Amino acid sequence: MDSIYSSAEDDSRHATDGSVVTERTRAPEDNDLIRTAAKVTRDLHGAKASIYWTDFLLSVVTGYGALIGAVIAPTALFAVIFGIVAILALYRAGSFIHELTHVRRNALPGFHFAWNALFGVPMLIPSFMYEGVHSIHHRTRKYGTIEDPEYLPLALMKPWTVPLFVVVASLAPIALLFRYAVLTPLSFVIPPLRKIVVERYSGLIINPEFRRKNPEGDLRKRWLVSEIAASIWAISLLALVAANIIPLRAFLIFLAIMSGSVVLNQIRTLVAHLWENDGEEMTVTAQYLDSVNVPPPATLPALWAPVGLRYHALHHLLPGLPYHALGEAHRRIIRELPEGSSYSKGNHDSLWGLIIGLVRGSSHKNPA
Repeated sequence: MDSIYSSAEDDSRHATDGSVVTERTRAPEDNDLIRTAAKVTRDLHGAKASIYWTDFLLSVVTGYGALIGAVIAPTALFAVIFGIVAILALYRAGSFIHELTHVRRNALPGFHFAWNALFGVPMLIPSFMYEGVHSIHHRTRKYGTIEDPEYLPLALMKPWTVPLFVVVASLAPIALLFRYAVLTPLSFVIPPLRKIVVERYSGLIINPEFRRKNPEGDLRKRWLVSEIAASIWAISLLALVAANIIPLRAFLIFLAIMSGSVVLNQIRTLVAHLWENDGEEMTVTAQYLDSVNVPPPATLPALWAPVGLRYHALHHLLPGLPYHALGEAHRRIIRELPEGSSYSKGNHDSLWGLIIGLVRGSSHKNPA
């Protein structure tokens, strides 16, 4: 079967405005941008444990507190209000999985374990599903190619791909329950199934052609521990619901809030990049231009792109910077480089403008 990248490449040959795509995705290396960004941010690479712990713990407490509030709310209106707060807070807590893949474990002692214990396992998204996967997305020769687990050329695909991308995400809670309650225990006794589970159902990916390799070393140990814990939790949760110890209404509210958080992240993912590459290798500058910053004065990105994700293009330029340093790094680079520089071309105004641009772009290139 032809890969989705092959289809996108065929579509791009017929794009009416393919020159715009080529200008960004084939941009030559801007060495001045790379040197300046590295120079003015040399003192910003230290992860501040107090910020990480405070931010994460407040997000978890708020999220679970609001979840309980949604379950016991006396009216539907209050349930919805608590549900929205829970979605936003748990989404923020979950977004720290991105930081876990970039910050050295010894820089934040105990943080990886706490994140998995308090969020990853209870929400059935343990960090092994991102660790060892996300790093491939940042390899210069992998980004935007068929080997990138986190890239699809959405701007070159059919218009219906964009809404389908979001709809599928809404079913994630059910898929995760099935993965850990059913597939995990079965895969430990059925080797061929285990291979499929590891390759295809053990990563937070969007590229259906990607196949994950077996983990090795310390990651393998952490993987097994957290996977078994998630499996025990998933089975226990379903058993408690079946025995009516956990009311069905409470369980459905939990699933709805999980789904809301995943959908919000999926919408954010839609605008993390411009998704215009057709599978060819790109320069670091081209990768930056294919990625998105939504800096101040916009305020809503603090909710839909938390934990530094509003500076996603800058993150691709300087992936080692902790999330709390990205705002200062952005301000320094803006001051240092002239107006109209390559850096300024990675900055955008709003979520809706980006979504409309993506849908409109795919519609023009690939009419239904």
